Amino acid sequence: MKRGPYAKTRAKRDEILEMALNVIAREGYSRTTVRELSEAMGISSTGLMHHFDSKEALLTEVLRRRDALDSVDAEGVSLLAGGRVPLVSGLPEVVRHNADVPGLVHLYTRISAEATEPSHSSHDYFRDRYERAKEAYALAVEQEQEAGRLTRAIDPKTLAVALVALVDGLQTQWMFDPELDMGGVVSSLLAALAVRSDSGGEQA
Repeated sequence: MKRGPYAKTRAKRDEILEMALNVIAREGYSRTTVRELSEAMGISSTGLMHHFDSKEALLTEVLRRRDALDSVDAEGVSLLAGGRVPLVSGLPEVVRHNADVPGLVHLYTRISAEATEPSHSSHDYFRDRYERAKEAYALAVEQEQEAGRLTRAIDPKTLAVALVALVDGLQTQWMFDPELDMGGVVSSLLAALAVRSDSGGEQA
């Protein structure tokens, strides 16, 4: 098995992404520059950018790396996929975890808005990420419904779209109001959609 220049380049690229992930999570997106990242790595800015087509590509890969660390399938909500953690308890925890990395939340929110332009270098990444997230949420909703914990009054795919929108919208509001309990809001919504055990039947 060959482990020549390509392997070294890949290792250095992974090292850069890990460092960038930590610096942005700690210092914030707006306060992190390519120069600061290169200084943290002990290499030149040119040397750092040798591994990426642009700063936007670097930042997209930082988000992709966060997904890979947070989830096996890199869909951003893997705690909920495959029934590993129930939706009602898992989703609020996913959102609370995001509150621990404000720099990455800012990065995600900023670039996702810019990437709505089809020509943006991150457009495909976010389009595909949203599709995977909706699929994972829909699966989690179906599992909750089959277990009798969540109302069947709403279609799983429809609720999945709403939940993805809720999480993204809460993160935007949270950046304006850090006191906002994002996990609490999600918990309250899911509680309102839960099947009421005292009624002995499905919630309307």
